[in-house]
Amino acid sequence: MSKGNIKASDLFVRCLEAEGVEYIFGIPGEENADVMMSLLDSKKIQFILCRHEQAAAFMADAYGRLTGKPGVCLGTLGPGATNLVTGVADANMDRAPLVCIIGQAGTNRLHKESHQNMDSIAMFRPISKWATTITNPRGIPEVVRKAFKIATTEKPGATVIELPEDVAEHETDGKPLEVVRTRRPAADYKAVAQALEIILKAKNPIIFAGNGAVRKRASEQLRRFVRKTGIACVNTFMGKGAIPRKDKHCLFTMGLQARDHVNAAMDAADVVIAVGYDLVEFSPEHWNKTGTKQIVHIDFWPAEIDDKYPVAVDIVGDIADALWQLNEEVNKHYEDRMPLFDIGKRAKLRERILDDFAMEKDDSSCPMKPQKILWDVREVLGPSDILLSDVGAHKMWISRYYQCDEPNTCQISNGFCSMGFAFPGSIGAKIAFPDRKVLSINGDAGFMMNVQDIETAVRHKLNIVAMVWMDGEYGLIKWKQQNSFNGRHFPLAFNNPDFELFAKSFGCWGKTITSAAQLKPALKEAFKQKGPAIIAVPVDYSENRKLTKRLGELSFTI
Repeated sequence: MSKGNIKASDLFVRCLEAEGVEYIFGIPGEENADVMMSLLDSKKIQFILCRHEQAAAFMADAYGRLTGKPGVCLGTLGPGATNLVTGVADANMDRAPLVCIIGQAGTNRLHKESHQNMDSIAMFRPISKWATTITNPRGIPEVVRKAFKIATTEKPGATVIELPEDVAEHETDGKPLEVVRTRRPAADYKAVAQALEIILKAKNPIIFAGNGAVRKRASEQLRRFVRKTGIACVNTFMGKGAIPRKDKHCLFTMGLQARDHVNAAMDAADVVIAVGYDLVEFSPEHWNKTGTKQIVHIDFWPAEIDDKYPVAVDIVGDIADALWQLNEEVNKHYEDRMPLFDIGKRAKLRERILDDFAMEKDDSSCPMKPQKILWDVREVLGPSDILLSDVGAHKMWISRYYQCDEPNTCQISNGFCSMGFAFPGSIGAKIAFPDRKVLSINGDAGFMMNVQDIETAVRHKLNIVAMVWMDGEYGLIKWKQQNSFNGRHFPLAFNNPDFELFAKSFGCWGKTITSAAQLKPALKEAFKQKGPAIIAVPVDYSENRKLTKRLGELSFTI
């Protein structure tokens, strides 16, 4: 190969700089050595050395969701690449822009059996939007630009770049490509007009806001739309904050497979306006069993095909633009009759849900009830502060009881549903927004899956707070089995460390709650620390089956 004026790994890093990359989360190996030496000379990119590749991918996942810019993670070949898989898949299915960089053996041995050699790209293809190997250093600018463009293009997701070690050490004469902003296409005006006609003829319309409603400024236009039309809005687990919890148009969250108060509004609806809703969030078979509701689908991509999701009109394009067009049409033609519907008809249902949320706010028992824990958490966290939920029984409680004022202030893994996401994700969140309080809520099972990166948070002096709900079991699995098998379940118990001593061993603050009155003061103290903090809370999960029973007995009137 002819000599050039720049080393390929230096060009690679310059391309990352041109994309605006500020942080890379990961663990390097010997196959990444040239890239790491090039990063050492970068004045724009900080490498966050982690303790496990899966945690690094979750950090990049959360960073990407919160900023809208691709989070970047890095690992070496073989086991480094396989360790990244779960976090990459989580970002891809939960619509987080992420670019994953992996090392690879020299191209001179990829065709044969050799040490740690595997087809990593074939492994990543089903769990990413695009994955490729750089086989020639002159292709670096194009590959990097394409990876970032695809990762951020709606719907966002994960891309993977593999850089073999011998390609990284060559010299070349390339330079970074200019980053040009891509405008998202506007919604078709005929589809917008058709949608408005359907909405105007509706008797009981409702809005169902999903993951896409909290991206790309869509929530601003959605808030205008609900106030002009008087239509109530229900959100998915991942659509929290699209409409503020204190807004009278907010009917909170739907997503538990058991029937809940909010199902009354959905059952009565003849038209559902699905805004940024992904079927992966909550299957329509749970809220449109007969498949007879008229659905107005507003999203960046055409609706998925599902016999319980019959779309009357498919508005494809930028969600914020589609809602803006609808708002303008309402202004133009119906100014004298706004709001179009009476939101007062939803007031009793909303009040019933709020009363339900507050039912256990004064409970003093310990182990603590999930409802009481979340009431105290909501009182301590401000409107812009960030809560990250791991996956387990606590996620069900957070999804129902923890409501938000602003978009993207409650991060829940609900597409891929990965245990172990929340704590490392909180590191990515704190790096993205250092001035906000960041709290992860974890089960004792999920927390121990990625606990090693407490050391990363300590090293970087990140004041993140990890709350661990202790029940000593795989609680959600137990709950599901009990519901399915008349109270029986497979043995799912395990032992926990002393979390106070555990925190101390890492050099950070920790506390185990022994009375309900201690929780709020402990949270406030934890957020005053100069580094991470761990709060262990004994939780009363006998409330799980009580909730199942109560939801099964709810009567629905609207």
